[in-house]
Amino acid sequence: MSQISSIKEQERVNLRRVADYSTIESIPEIWPLAAERFGDTIALHNPHAKPEVVVTYRELYQQICQFASGLQSLGVKPNSHLALFADNSPRWLVADQGMMMAGATNAVRSSQAEMKELSYILQDSDSTGLVVEDWKTLKKIQAAIDDLPIEFVVLLSEEQPEQESSLKIVNYSQLMALGADYELQPVKQTKKNLATLIYTSGTTGKPKGAMLTHGNLLHQVTTLGAVIQPQTGDSVLSILPTWHAYERTGEYFLFSQGCTQVYTNLRNIKQDLQQFKPNYMIAVPRLWESVYEGVQKKLRSEPESKQKLVNFFFNISENYIKSRRLAQNLSLENPKPSSGLRFISQVKSWFLAPLHILGEKIVYQKIRGATGGKITAVISGGGSLAKHLDNFYEIIDVNVLVGYGLTETAPVTNARRTTHNLRGSSGPAIPGTEIMIVDPETRQPLPAYQRGLVLIRGPQVMQGYYKKPEATAKAINSEGWFDSGDLGYLTSSQDLVLTGRAKDTIVLTNGENIEPQPIEDACVRSPYIDQIMLVGQDQRILGALIVPNLDALTKWSQGRGLQLELPDSNFNFNHPDVQNLFRQELNREVRNRPGYRTDDRIGPFELILEPFSIENGMMTQTLKIKRPVVREHYRAIIDGMFDQK
Repeated sequence: MSQISSIKEQERVNLRRVADYSTIESIPEIWPLAAERFGDTIALHNPHAKPEVVVTYRELYQQICQFASGLQSLGVKPNSHLALFADNSPRWLVADQGMMMAGATNAVRSSQAEMKELSYILQDSDSTGLVVEDWKTLKKIQAAIDDLPIEFVVLLSEEQPEQESSLKIVNYSQLMALGADYELQPVKQTKKNLATLIYTSGTTGKPKGAMLTHGNLLHQVTTLGAVIQPQTGDSVLSILPTWHAYERTGEYFLFSQGCTQVYTNLRNIKQDLQQFKPNYMIAVPRLWESVYEGVQKKLRSEPESKQKLVNFFFNISENYIKSRRLAQNLSLENPKPSSGLRFISQVKSWFLAPLHILGEKIVYQKIRGATGGKITAVISGGGSLAKHLDNFYEIIDVNVLVGYGLTETAPVTNARRTTHNLRGSSGPAIPGTEIMIVDPETRQPLPAYQRGLVLIRGPQVMQGYYKKPEATAKAINSEGWFDSGDLGYLTSSQDLVLTGRAKDTIVLTNGENIEPQPIEDACVRSPYIDQIMLVGQDQRILGALIVPNLDALTKWSQGRGLQLELPDSNFNFNHPDVQNLFRQELNREVRNRPGYRTDDRIGPFELILEPFSIENGMMTQTLKIKRPVVREHYRAIIDGMFDQK
């Protein structure tokens, strides 16, 4: 049996292990089935709410129906458009599914988004009703509402609405009371009906509303069982924005399997991991990076003798996992090993296994304890996972399944499997999905291992961009292939390996095209580099903006007896020793990267104090750097960086 056939057979086996929803036509049809199957199993748990919120599957179905009835009592008709501007909470899910159960399409966004963006979405989506996080959110966009045909507003809080105009405003309890007194009018929907508009924040330009149907979303529910097979009552820790396609459809699938979702946040995640001991978690690479950095920080505080011991085991185990990958034909560095090399690698892994097992007993199980110790698999998406993170989590035996997709594909198109976890890849396509690599210029298909533009076709591809036929035609061709804008290649086993964004490519004056992401991933291996963004378009050499790890830098400076902190609490990043340190770190990490070329070398760099974040507008909600925004913000620094050379 070929490797591809083996993967597909395993997928069929895995899909038989999960609850089946293949006969339903819309997302709201999940809830009566889930209520019947899982009953008093806890569906939602928010330990940080005041008071604490615990909702069973039976109660969740009732609340969704009641919310839907309340909306219908306010005049919501099938195919109405409603806006939902709110953040992670059990009430978000009730509102989202209440809208769909009432037959409406919702346009979703975070309440933390800027006023201009929320106002634009409210207008562009043709919404006639609005559900918001609280009174503060409503006041932020009040001016926009006055000029739009909004018929009512629902607050998800218990604040008493101030009736300042003829606009009808009710709070959550008031809407639920309306729903209790109104008989729900069932709405028949099909897979072709529009379910939601998710506006792509992207990294540039005005957001576009991706039109996702019930069929798009249901494809995720009915196929993600090929990737993971959760059991009733399995614990899932939720931290990503719940309105985002990645978290949202992940939640729909996990709820369809009877999981218990526990809401957490950045402030509480460390203690919640240990208290609630999740079996699954969906997150972005930045979170897995922060866990890794926490381990490294703790290690640096240990006595030197213990640091040496831990590093000894990690070095042994890194050799062990690399040998094991080769033996199992799961190595990107050597994709076509000979039978002789695989045998030698197998023998080497057997030889190293006892020391790796000893490292597990002495070191790794303690590190894994920080995750609660019951992780079956964690799902990583929304960006590439750096190689050193993939190695780290494999060593400590935390199964990281990297996936790939976009808002426009609902979003998952590819994912690694526990039985076929090719590190460095985004895994094979999920069932029913086609991936094709084409030449960016000619659009001709390319063979395995040849890099090109990633095209996607499948039941999860959106209908198009709302009211933007030209943008839709540009994104989806006549044969249904969606242009992802990503660059990558397929292996012989059809694993997708991403190499960068087509529009992120930096072109140097010598004509060389540089994909910044892999180089950036290599550089953040340095304990002194927290974040990095490469620059250098139309320059003769690459440059970099670096956010240093101040804790590591402080400890390093104290060890050398240096006084780096200035009177105003800023660091003296221009100190010669600091500059030399970062030059050495960049040179080492870039040169040690597989596939290193001389054009990858980083020339000028600047250390900046302010991290890239969602709050300062330099990162998207899924923690991708908004490169155009950062370039514009630091234009003077970047220009000066290259003027010096």
